[in-house]
Amino acid sequence: MTVLIVGGSGFLGTELVRQARAAGHSTVATYATQPSSASPSVWRHLDLRDAGNLDAVMSEVRPHLVINASSGSAHWPTTAEGPIRLAMTAAKYGTRIVHVSSDAIFSGSDVDYHESSLPDPITPYGAAKAAAETGVLAVHPKAAVARTSLIIGHGQSVHEKVVHDLATGLRDGVLFTDDIRCPVHVTDLAAALLELAAANATGIHHPAGPDADSRHELGILIAERDGLDPTQLPTGLRAESTLPGTLDVRLDSRATQRGLRTTLRGARQFLQPGSAL
Repeated sequence: MTVLIVGGSGFLGTELVRQARAAGHSTVATYATQPSSASPSVWRHLDLRDAGNLDAVMSEVRPHLVINASSGSAHWPTTAEGPIRLAMTAAKYGTRIVHVSSDAIFSGSDVDYHESSLPDPITPYGAAKAAAETGVLAVHPKAAVARTSLIIGHGQSVHEKVVHDLATGLRDGVLFTDDIRCPVHVTDLAAALLELAAANATGIHHPAGPDADSRHELGILIAERDGLDPTQLPTGLRAESTLPGTLDVRLDSRATQRGLRTTLRGARQFLQPGSAL
C-alpha cells in the first residue's frame, strides 16, 4: 500500500513515516519548507494552498491512503482551506484520508468533550482547525477526523523541550497549573491513526490520552523521568496571562479506545521514571 503523509517533516509526521515503513508500506512524505530526519521512500514538496501542486502530487503518487499530519498555524489559507482542498483532491482520486485535528476547536466551557461534541473555538487557530475538520467531512464523507491533544514523546516534543529549558534556566516562563489537556504519546497516536486507516474508519475519533493533566503536572512528570529537578519549574495561571486560548479541555477517548487494538496510554504511564522516551 502507498501512504502519503502530509506534514511528514513534523513531529507526528516523522513517527508516522517510521511506523508506515516498518509496516511495509511504500511511504511518500511531504514537506512545506524542507525535509526532516524522517526516511520515507520519497519526499515531495507540497503547499496545501496551491491546488495545482496538490493535484500534481496526488496524480504522481496515486496513494491508497493520505494522512494529513500537518499542524499549521492560525493562517486561514493553510490551516482551514488547505485540508479541505486536500480532502477534495483525495475524493477525486478515490483515496482514503485521515485528517488530524485538535482539541483547540473547543472553548473549554464543557470541559469533557466526546466525539459528538460540536466545535466552539475561541481562538483563530481553533477556528481554522474547526473549519478544516467540518469541511473535510463535507467534501469527503468517507474521511476520518482524529482530534488529539498535546503530543509527547522521544524527548522531541515542544513541551518536553520547554520543560528542559525551564528546569535548567535556559529560558524564562512558567508552566500553567490551570491549563489542562489529555496528553498522548506520539508512538501511540501514530499507531492509532494507521489503525483507523486500516479499518477504513470514518467520522470523528478522539485518539488522546486518558489522563487529564495541567501543563505543570505534565512538566513534573517529564522532569522526574529525565532526572531534572521539578522544583525548578515555575508555575503560573493562564487565566491571569495575556495568552489566548482555552483552559480546561478534556477529550473523552473511551469510545475511540474501545475500537482500537493500540493502547492510548496516559501521561502518568508513559512518563514514569525509567520508561522509554
